[in-house]
Amino acid sequence: MSNLENQIKQLIIDSLGLEDITVADIGSEDPLFGDDGLGLDSVDALELGLAVQKTFGFQLDGENDNLRENFANVKTLAEFVKSRQA
Repeated sequence: MSNLENQIKQLIIDSLGLEDITVADIGSEDPLFGDDGLGLDSVDALELGLAVQKTFGFQLDGENDNLRENFANVKTLAEFVKSRQA
């Protein structure tokens, strides 16, 4: 597990106020949305998107960034952030 993945896990916890969850509780390949993973909803998606933009310093483009796929889990989100920082 990469440092970036851990940073994203902590960002999820902090930005969404998930007080009962630790970094260790979030699997890198567990779905972020839906009933199978963290169970985040559309409001959480907006808040997480804003937190990612603020933390990593780039704008998200809903038209071109394939956000549904890139925000599927921590691993895909870390790969997306890394590609945007390159």
